[in-house]
Amino acid sequence: MKPILAIVGRPNVGKSTLFNRLAGEKLSIVKDTPGVTRDRIYADAEWLNRSFTIIDTGGIEPKTDDLLLRYMRDQAQMAIEMADVILFIVDAKAGMTDADSEVANMLRRAKKPVVVAVNKLDNMKNITPIYEFYSLGLGDPMPISAEQGLGLGDLLDEVMRHFPEEPEVEEEEECLRVAIIGKPNTGKSSLVNKVLGEQRVIVSDIAGTTRDAVDTRVEYQGKSYIFIDTAGIRRHSRVKEELERFSVVRAVAAVERCDVAVLMIDATEGITEQDAKIAGIAHDKGKAMIIAVNKWDAIEKNDKTIYEYQKDIDTVLSYMPYAQKVFISAKTGQRIAQLFETIDMVAENHALRIATGVLNDMLYDATSMNQPPSDKGKRLRIFYMTQVSVKPPTFVLFVNHAELMHYSYKRYLENCLRNAFGFKGTPVRFIVRERGELSERF
Repeated sequence: MKPILAIVGRPNVGKSTLFNRLAGEKLSIVKDTPGVTRDRIYADAEWLNRSFTIIDTGGIEPKTDDLLLRYMRDQAQMAIEMADVILFIVDAKAGMTDADSEVANMLRRAKKPVVVAVNKLDNMKNITPIYEFYSLGLGDPMPISAEQGLGLGDLLDEVMRHFPEEPEVEEEEECLRVAIIGKPNTGKSSLVNKVLGEQRVIVSDIAGTTRDAVDTRVEYQGKSYIFIDTAGIRRHSRVKEELERFSVVRAVAAVERCDVAVLMIDATEGITEQDAKIAGIAHDKGKAMIIAVNKWDAIEKNDKTIYEYQKDIDTVLSYMPYAQKVFISAKTGQRIAQLFETIDMVAENHALRIATGVLNDMLYDATSMNQPPSDKGKRLRIFYMTQVSVKPPTFVLFVNHAELMHYSYKRYLENCLRNAFGFKGTPVRFIVRERGELSERF
């Protein structure tokens, strides 16, 4: 599992500026999913050949009666609990404040490695403003300018020093990992409890990690699974916006460790933009995907209801038409067996490998039926394709001119691939490579 770096601090110290600077220039980042507006509160990243995840947080106001600010503080606290390393941002121009001291006290109680970054130092030859921050008692403050990108290399080197050592890969029992993700109160825990309570044997309970997700090993019809449950969000008020950010933060860590992601949707609410944000995490990370519409027993239905729901889901999640849909009731156990069948099916497709010869037979048929595009007298030629990896299935297309591979033609080839081999429930990835040239990922 990738280590997690949480960026925290009081409001207006430059946390989001630093996040965007790291995400946009210094680190390799998963691209935004087309057609989805998503809070940029996390990013997959790499530094010194070490992959990790960055989580941005709302500003921490340690003492406030404002409900929204209280929830921003709670959300930051949750990110702190999930993190392996905490990056504490302070403002050199404002100097140290009482709020900074309060945040420092919160971080000390977390007993996690903390790196203090003194931001807004536009003149790195004069780092005198950093000295007062030694009194925070959190180690040597590091001077940076997020706006200008100064000092970030040294900062990330220091962060890397505190990450836990990469665990050795151990051989373990083949066991599907299934992350149950979704908004609060959609029935995630109810599903896990139903699975455990209906003629199932719990092999063992794995202690919940600091990532705030509980792993439970279960057996269903003789097959082992590990369910990663991200439920447990406390609902204190109607401040839904910040509360729903919690579900995104929780989903990041859970999806990272899973083979199959099951997005729980409340049938009484229908699919929402927040559901799309959470689903986008699994799509970005290339996981097999199931949409489980829960509480199906609680709504009035006619012969058109299920088709209307499917249409709504296809509209909101238009970027992932491969996702499989199951209409269930965690309360009554309705279609739980179908859910497990679907989990097995999408996991198999997620790991499906196609022989090169068979792939190129499909490619020949596809290009014969629909000629590759041309531009200014040059026509795209696709010499051959091969599969280079699974989970998700990833294919390399060798071509004469990569710039002629339009998005629409790539989508056409993806449709042909799915028509020929299925790949239900899993994204597929393409790499377009010119002979003798570096690859361009689409």
